[in-house]
Amino acid sequence: MGDERAADAPPPDEVNIGVLLFVSYRAMEKRVFEALAAAGYDDLTPAQARVFQRIAPGGSRLTDLAEQAQITKQSAGFLVDQLERTGYVERVPDPTDARARLVRVAERGTRAIPLAAAAVADVETEWCRHLGEQRMNQLRDTLTRLREITDPYA
Repeated sequence: MGDERAADAPPPDEVNIGVLLFVSYRAMEKRVFEALAAAGYDDLTPAQARVFQRIAPGGSRLTDLAEQAQITKQSAGFLVDQLERTGYVERVPDPTDARARLVRVAERGTRAIPLAAAAVADVETEWCRHLGEQRMNQLRDTLTRLREITDPYA
């Protein structure tokens, strides 16, 4: 009768890697939102940010944003409507298709981006101090390699 677990399964008391990645991501996300709120950008939600961060430099179609955020087109439209009302994005004609519109980062969104980037950099600096430069570089390299098989938009 031996151990019923699969040979490659983690021990039952070990937290799975997905949870570990999620916890770290949420900790960083929390710090970004705190920094944004402190600078007056307290009306951005995590759901809105997940759409906002996928906008391409020249703008993106709503269907592309929905697909990349893994939400319905209706949900993406709702979130973009909110972002547009608060000045983070704007809808503009698509220069390649007169029938289509692009979602583009607006002035307020452009001002918020460097604040979020600075918060991310602060967190990464703290993590590097905690882990050491070699481990941080290994972590970045490992996650970058993992992205090759997990991120269809990389």
